Amino acid sequence: MTSDVLQHKTPVKEIMSNSVLSIDSSVSATDAAKLMEDSGAGAIVVLENGLPVGIVTDRDFAIKITAHSYPIDTPVRRIMSSPLISIDPDSDLWTASDLMSTRNVRKLPVIDDRVVGIITSSDLVKHITDH
Repeated sequence: MTSDVLQHKTPVKEIMSNSVLSIDSSVSATDAAKLMEDSGAGAIVVLENGLPVGIVTDRDFAIKITAHSYPIDTPVRRIMSSPLISIDPDSDLWTASDLMSTRNVRKLPVIDDRVVGIITSSDLVKHITDH
């Protein structure tokens, strides 16, 4: 059933969230965490010179800050996941699902010259269960 739902070529842009946060790589982990908390986001795309280069997730804070005992004012470039794994808005959900699975990521920024959205594993599950 899963592959039938995903293989009907629904593009990522139809279920992605258009609300995606981004910050410069020099921003402190503390400020990034506060922004995530205030907005209820689970991830922030990290930019250098306006270009997306990585992502910081709630898991990055839990694992990297704690495991490496980084100070909380560490720049997010030190804790971001990079290189950034992303997808095109016209790619289909099957491609997104496969990419998430093979690269072991749960949040996938959607990029079309710039960051236009984000799709999560939860978005995929919700789409499947709704169909």
